[in-house]
Amino acid sequence: MSNLGTYEDAFRSFDWSMASKEIGYGDKGMFNIGYYCSDRICELGHGQKLALIHERFSGETRKYTFNDLRIYSNNAAQLLTRIGLNVGDRVCLFMDRIPELYFAFLGVLKMGGVAQPLFSAFGEEALEMRLHDAGTRAVFTTLKYVDRVRHIRRNLPELQWIVVLDAGDARLEQGEVSFAMESVRGSEDFVVHPVGPEFPSVLHYTSGTTGKPKGALHVHSSIISQYITTRWVLDVTPEDIYWCTADPGWVTGTSYGIIGPWSIGVTQIIYDGRFSSSAWYGIIEKHKATIWYTAPTAIRLLMRDGLDPVRRADLSTLRHLVSVGEPLNAEAVIWSGKAFGRPFHDSFWQTETGSIVISNFPGMPIKPGSMGKPFPGIVAGVVDEKTLEPVRASGTVGLIALRPGWPSMFRTYWNNTATYEGKFKNGWYICGDKASVDGDGYFWFVGRDDDVINTGGHLVGPFEIESALLEHPAVAESAAVGKPDLINMEVVKAFIALKPGYTPSAELTLSIMNFVRKRLSSMAMPQDIEYVDALPKTRSGKIMRRLLRAKEWGEEIGDTSTMDKD
Repeated sequence: MSNLGTYEDAFRSFDWSMASKEIGYGDKGMFNIGYYCSDRICELGHGQKLALIHERFSGETRKYTFNDLRIYSNNAAQLLTRIGLNVGDRVCLFMDRIPELYFAFLGVLKMGGVAQPLFSAFGEEALEMRLHDAGTRAVFTTLKYVDRVRHIRRNLPELQWIVVLDAGDARLEQGEVSFAMESVRGSEDFVVHPVGPEFPSVLHYTSGTTGKPKGALHVHSSIISQYITTRWVLDVTPEDIYWCTADPGWVTGTSYGIIGPWSIGVTQIIYDGRFSSSAWYGIIEKHKATIWYTAPTAIRLLMRDGLDPVRRADLSTLRHLVSVGEPLNAEAVIWSGKAFGRPFHDSFWQTETGSIVISNFPGMPIKPGSMGKPFPGIVAGVVDEKTLEPVRASGTVGLIALRPGWPSMFRTYWNNTATYEGKFKNGWYICGDKASVDGDGYFWFVGRDDDVINTGGHLVGPFEIESALLEHPAVAESAAVGKPDLINMEVVKAFIALKPGYTPSAELTLSIMNFVRKRLSSMAMPQDIEYVDALPKTRSGKIMRRLLRAKEWGEEIGDTSTMDKD
């Protein structure tokens, strides 16, 4: 029997207060996520239990108990307080998946700061844009990445401190401090800041169709949703060995790579290395993982390598598999049943929702290719694109919509209230994705309702890519769209009109690709470039990305009455 019990009974009887009571949220006036993920577990008598198994690409393994987690997060919180950071200050975490990233995340929350995790793959331009927008006051990073922060610091007047982890004898600049989280004297008695349930906790940036990335702001009471969905969707118990493969730069890596599992008190695996089938299966076998949460892109890569690597590993400890980030195709569900003796369960949610809202639940019949059903406590529907009223006929495509009010729902976009308010229409939060619902209440994903590109589970905004492309000396005009890809679902394709004096070549293509990668990230780098004489535009001059996308996906072009025919 799963933690959920039966879906029908759970859906009928559920109330969010049940989850809040189960975790003891608000007991003794404490609402801070950092406390619930470390101190509380120790107070329950589990301080010596293993919290983190960290494995580097080299194979070196480090292990930490919940008491270690408590003390090291206290150390990070104490440092931030000592150097003068204040409650509510944004603190960026810009590093690889090393243990210090996880300690610092909880430490920021414990001192009352707002954690801002960013991918270490971000280039200087992408990093500067997000730090400037957030008014970030401090950055935790490593010697590997500190130069990236230094190069943009002059453009970030609110950035006071760069905390360089394990800098050793390296020469630091003004406003930088070296910090060795494990070698300083352990802080036993740091007083966790008594934030309220609506106090800001995490700021995650997500891409949009136009303009700069948007900072989705979450609050401390999000832990209520993250805790209960970890229990009921991921089926995690304190006895499990849990592996979420997501980087904390992505919301999955914080909601279900930090907050959800550690609020339950489970041991989790962190792997800081490159993907390969043998390496991943080796992690599961070596550490006896029981719950596995990963992305469909990774599953498709495993499928590509076939069943032989599976048979060479002992994966018998696995008991529940869940996917996240993009639609899980039916073939992957069927293949995982053959490979692992159990299917992957799809889960749907977004940076803005903060936790899983639709899923194939443990014990519930899976329809391969379906997203599943709404989580208990979530009112989900499919609404007509024009009227925003619920569609009536089974199988009718519309927009996925949720009734606001669940605990982990984002509270605003940072410095962008108008865009935030525009997400709520006719009493619904409009997710920006299209789907249909069948007669049994299962949701079926159809696609995005905008131009945002979902590559390997990461949303990439075309505007940001196009802006970077235009900085290249050869590029006169650019448009970025998603192109179908068997592994990543979509990859970025750029259509480019060159300036006079430049001609297409393999060397130029490579130059443009690397130019974007260095400024933004490898995720935003075009995987394909097509050179054109001119881009399709409306009479007002707006690039018609949907025409380019339709060409790539073999779709109907639709109405072109507004297109400039000259």
